[in-house]
Amino acid sequence: MRIVLTALLLLASSVVTGISVTALPYYDNLSGQIEPLAVLTVVLWALFAVSLFTLRRVERRASLVLVVAGSLAIGGAALLGPPNTSTDSARYAWDGIVQKAGISPYDYVPADAALTHLRPEWLFPAPVIGPDGEPACTGARIMSVEEPGTGELLCTAINRATVPTIYPPTSEIAFLGIRLFVGADQQYWPMQLAGFVLSIATTLLLLRTLITRGRDPRWAALWGWSPLVATEGITNSHIDILGAFLLLLATALVASNRRWLAGLALGASIATKLIPAIGTPALLRPRPWPILLGAAATFALLYVPYVIASGFGVLGYLPGYLGEEGYESGSRFLLLSVVLPGASATIIAGLLLLVTAVLVWLKSNPLDPWLPSLIMIGTVLLIVTPRYPWYALLLIPFIAMTGRWEWMLVPLALTQRLLYPSLDFSRVCVLIAIVLIVVFSLRRSGGNPVKHWRERVIQVLKPRDLNVTER
Repeated sequence: MRIVLTALLLLASSVVTGISVTALPYYDNLSGQIEPLAVLTVVLWALFAVSLFTLRRVERRASLVLVVAGSLAIGGAALLGPPNTSTDSARYAWDGIVQKAGISPYDYVPADAALTHLRPEWLFPAPVIGPDGEPACTGARIMSVEEPGTGELLCTAINRATVPTIYPPTSEIAFLGIRLFVGADQQYWPMQLAGFVLSIATTLLLLRTLITRGRDPRWAALWGWSPLVATEGITNSHIDILGAFLLLLATALVASNRRWLAGLALGASIATKLIPAIGTPALLRPRPWPILLGAAATFALLYVPYVIASGFGVLGYLPGYLGEEGYESGSRFLLLSVVLPGASATIIAGLLLLVTAVLVWLKSNPLDPWLPSLIMIGTVLLIVTPRYPWYALLLIPFIAMTGRWEWMLVPLALTQRLLYPSLDFSRVCVLIAIVLIVVFSLRRSGGNPVKHWRERVIQVLKPRDLNVTER
């Protein structure tokens, strides 16, 4: 009965996932009314939680089958429709198309007229003449920009089409590798299929690592059945899923004492989107040099062909992006910005992250780095509080490896921030996540601070029975 119930819940999750990506429009086209997508997202997370609960009592062999089958079913459903919360994969496709033509993606912005001959219609549809006789851009995911140099109206599915790409070399190599096998007219599905393959690969790597480490393999379902992995890793095919896989691989290699190989995987992970660098402190003890040298060499070598082609242009839009997101001014730190004005929030955030990194480095066990990695990545996300939930894809494998399910509140809170962008409500959600994580962590460790201090007060205040010496 438990097997049947879990299978039915997974089927329901697959159906709801399919409905969310096929029956609902891209959320920017809902004119501010994003309730249907938000409601279905709540349903998906509820089904996810109940499925995990029922899986606890399923026999081990059957649970392994369910974990893999559920990953395939939910991931397959996520492939059924185009992106529904982001257009980042349009930029991925364009960078791949440009590289396939022998051009560095850092040399031209997508709106540059010099690349007109490479523009597929689905990425650059022609303007439509409206009732007023003026050209306009219409359609889901289509934005209007001014073509540099000519000033003409340009319709495109690529966000920030007037700035250079932001993505580091591992990502760019992945974009090129995917486009080598398909034509420029193929739309979002090639990148979605790559996300699906990476999702299943991560599930299998988690299963293998959990079994090897003597831990419950059921925890791999935290990744394989996760609504965040399905929607943001597959449907919206964020490249963060590749960085998460490589960081998980690097950590598994450190735990098996293969530190040089771990350094190579870590360098490739950081060269995917830079943010996986936050997983580094937990991997450095007791011999940091193989990992640091391997990571630095890999990172540098991946950049070499692009630096040769584009020089300092390989920085792309990264400096501008950080300013745009408000990290330089401190306004993007959801909690810190409430009490700290302007750039002081950035300074305090940096100090908090530095202290966390040092503590993680000092306390990390080189043969069991999973919990320190979880704490480092989760703390960064709670301090930085990005607007984009797909950053939390990096966290979920480490939740699975440690079984600390309460940390799933972090990706859930970030998902809420995307679908219901109210600052006050988002702050409440993040605070609730922090409180519950602390409470469950204390309970897990056997600690009860309230009981401890109550007993201490009682001991101080109650009369003592004096022994003979004291008398």
